[in-house]
Amino acid sequence: MAPKQTKAEKKIAYDGKLCQLLEEYGQILVVNADNVGSNQLQNIRKGLRGDSVVLMGKNTMMKRSVRMHAEKTGNNVYLSLIPLLVGNVGLIFTKGDLKEVSEEVAKYKVGAPARVGLVAPIDVVVPPGNTGLDPSQTSFFQVLNIPTKINKGTVEIITPVELIRKGEKVGSSEAALLAKLGIRPFSYGLVVLSVYDNGSVFSPEVLDLTEDDLIEKFVAGVSIATSLSLAISFPTLAAAPHMFVNAYKNVLSVAVEIDYSFPEADKVKEYLKDPSKFAVAAVAAPAADSGAPAAAAKEEEKKEEPAEESDDDMGFSLFD
Repeated sequence: MAPKQTKAEKKIAYDGKLCQLLEEYGQILVVNADNVGSNQLQNIRKGLRGDSVVLMGKNTMMKRSVRMHAEKTGNNVYLSLIPLLVGNVGLIFTKGDLKEVSEEVAKYKVGAPARVGLVAPIDVVVPPGNTGLDPSQTSFFQVLNIPTKINKGTVEIITPVELIRKGEKVGSSEAALLAKLGIRPFSYGLVVLSVYDNGSVFSPEVLDLTEDDLIEKFVAGVSIATSLSLAISFPTLAAAPHMFVNAYKNVLSVAVEIDYSFPEADKVKEYLKDPSKFAVAAVAAPAADSGAPAAAAKEEEKKEEPAEESDDDMGFSLFD
């Protein structure tokens, strides 16, 4: 039987393990482990086995190990992890896709009852319907101002009731009522707080961004840059087309007011002299567009029609 390790030996072993993981993995998820049991944590470790490692420990030990590793290697990028080690947190080292690992961690949530004094992570709403409780239990509902009625010898809740709000502490009456109704309103598991990726630290919401979201944000940024460029008359690649169009409009405006002209300005002047021509041109354009497909369709029909066979093609003549 191996001798039991002393506290100093445990610290040395922990430092070695954490430093080794920092060397091997460049991606880390910082997770909150409040209300997570040992069995639940063991299941998470099994689910992530292969390309990820879950490491828990005291914050002081983790901070100490990170500082030691940064000093030994001279790589200070790991120091950005230290401000994140606050509260009941752990580290998930991974070589896989960060989004997939985060989704896998979220699967291992376990339902939990509302315990007295616990801070509610979500709003708790009691749905309407038959509770299955006998009329002697109505005192619970009266204390909590829940409207009820007696239906077929059991208590029935008439309307949905917001029993506990997010951030409030669970009281004894609320906990007792939820236990009687068999409602387990809360679910707990590892919650990703921050993401470390090769020296960069960002929020886990970034993992949910899709290509469409990135394109939308890029287009919004280009639009802002274009507006700013146009406002201060500073040419940029995004604003150049608009500047050319605006300059062309200005040239047309000047040409209309003076005797100088050019082909494009002649058309504008002609429309201004006789606006009815503009109306005719506007109607003719869609008609031409609709006529082109129709003409093409007719041409296709002609090609598909089989040619009529003549007597000569049949190899003889009726008058032979």
